[in-house]
Amino acid sequence: MSVARWLPLALIWMASPAWAELPAAVPGWVIAPTGHNYAELVERVDAAVAKSPLGVVTRASATVGARKLGQDIPGNMVVGVFAPQFAIRLLDASVAAGIEAPLRLYITENAEGTATLSYKTATHVLAPYTSEGGQTLTALAAELDGILQQIAEQAARE
Repeated sequence: MSVARWLPLALIWMASPAWAELPAAVPGWVIAPTGHNYAELVERVDAAVAKSPLGVVTRASATVGARKLGQDIPGNMVVGVFAPQFAIRLLDASVAAGIEAPLRLYITENAEGTATLSYKTATHVLAPYTSEGGQTLTALAAELDGILQQIAEQAARE
């Protein structure tokens, strides 16, 4: 499907000032509400990633995009994290799984002024490729899960 076909829907979504709540339980997701405001949580995520073996490799913000269109929406950012040493191991286990890198952290602003940090576990994201990647991929996913958990715990800590 072409981008032109989906662009009107994306613009409608981005223009909506509604506060979107994340579902309480999404398979494979870790959802961590925090007491931090959106800007603080973005900074805390960056600091936690900097202390980890991963690095920030992408950043996308619907909030920033909406401002370019003259709209104001609640804070919303996706931060992609990965590192070359994990990319090499991932591709050694499964070339197809390479499409799942970087792993993503999702920062959303809540109506009451706090922010939530969410992410899909590496185990969940990489599960479709385990028939190709086997135990090597399973072990890598578990290692990445531990790193993502540490990042989330550090960022969310009061």
